Amino acid sequence: MGLFLLWFFFGIGVIIQGVYLLVIFGRTAWFKSSGKSSKTNIPEEGVTVLVAAHNEFQNLKVLIPKLFEQDYPKFDVMIVNDRSTDRTKRLLEEMMEIYPKLRSVTVKYTPNHVTPKKFAMTLGIKVAKNDVILLTDADCMPSSDQWIRKMTAPIREDGKTFSIGYSGYQTKSGLLNKWIQFETVLTALFYLSFGLWKAPFMGVGRNLCYRKSFFLEAKAFKGFWHLEGGDDDLFVNNYATGKNSAIVIDPEATTVSIPKETWKEYLVQKKRHLHAGKYYRGEDKRKIGLFSLSHALFWIGGLGLLIYFGIGQQWEQFLIVFGIILLRSIFVWNIFSAAAKKIQGSTPPMNVLVNDFLYLAYFWVLGSVSYQSKDIQWK
Repeated sequence: MGLFLLWFFFGIGVIIQGVYLLVIFGRTAWFKSSGKSSKTNIPEEGVTVLVAAHNEFQNLKVLIPKLFEQDYPKFDVMIVNDRSTDRTKRLLEEMMEIYPKLRSVTVKYTPNHVTPKKFAMTLGIKVAKNDVILLTDADCMPSSDQWIRKMTAPIREDGKTFSIGYSGYQTKSGLLNKWIQFETVLTALFYLSFGLWKAPFMGVGRNLCYRKSFFLEAKAFKGFWHLEGGDDDLFVNNYATGKNSAIVIDPEATTVSIPKETWKEYLVQKKRHLHAGKYYRGEDKRKIGLFSLSHALFWIGGLGLLIYFGIGQQWEQFLIVFGIILLRSIFVWNIFSAAAKKIQGSTPPMNVLVNDFLYLAYFWVLGSVSYQSKDIQWK
C-alpha cells in the first residue's frame, strides 16, 4: 500500500508539473513578440508616473532624475509624500524647481479605517493630472528610457484598462539574493503566463499601469482598505480580465528594485505579499495551490521511491525514478533561464535546482504563517 501511494503521489506530481512547466509557464519562457510597433497615427496621451513614498529621501534623490530621462513627450511625475519624517519634503521642493513636471502631495495623517499606502495612493491618483497612471516604487529604477512608452502602450493605443509588467531585483552576491531572484522569476511565471492565457490574476505595484477613471469609478480599494498590501495584486485580482488587460514582456519595459539585505527584512516583506493571497478569488488560489501541491507530491513521492528502491537495491526502478526527476530538473532550469532572459534580458544567478526544492518549505511554512498572520505592516 505504501509503495502504491508513493507511485500515486509521484505520478500525479509528474503530470500536473508537466502541464504547468510546459503548457503554462512555457507561454512566458517561449514568448514571441507580435512585432507590432507603436501606432504612429495616435496622438501621445499624457501619463502620470505615481510613487508613494514614506521616508525615501535617499531613493527619491536617485529616482527622480532617472524618471525625467524617459523618452516620452507627455508625462509628469507625482510623488506622494506619506508622513515622511526625513528630508523628503525638502528634497521634493528642491527637485520641483529643477523639474517643472514634478508634482507632490503630502499625507500628514492616515484615517483609522484605512491603511497608509492605500490612502496615499488614492490621494495621489485623485489629484493626478493624467488619466493614464503608471506605478512604481521609490526604490525602483526603469530599465530603459522606453519604460513609459512601452508600459503604457496597451492602454494608450489598444484600449486596455490594465497593463501588467515585470519588476526584478538587483543582482548581488549571497544566498539570499539568489533566492530572491528565483522567487521573483517564479512569481512572474505565474502572473505573466496566466495573463498571456487571458486569465490575469495579479500584478506588481512596482510596474503596473491602469486608468485613473477606472480606478475612481470602481472605488478600487473597496473591500480591502484595511489590508496592508494588496494595492496592486488585489486590485488586479478583482478587476482585471482577459479582455481589459495586457501583459508587457520586454526588457526595456521593466523596473529593477533594491533587494532586501537580510533574511529578517525579506521575510517581513514576503509575509505581507503572501498574506494578500488569502483574499484572491477562489479560482486564482487554486492556480497557485495546484502547482504547489503537485510540486510537493512530486518531491515526496520521488524521494520516497528513491529511498525505497535504494534500500531494496532495485536499481532498474531506482534509475527510472531518478531519470524522471532529472528530466524535470532539466525542464525547470531551461524554463527559468529562458523566462529570465525573455522578461529582463539577462539570466541572473538563481541556483534554480536547489531553490526549486527549497520552495517546499517556502510555500508550505512561510505561506501558512503569512495566511494566518495579523501583524502585517507597510512602513
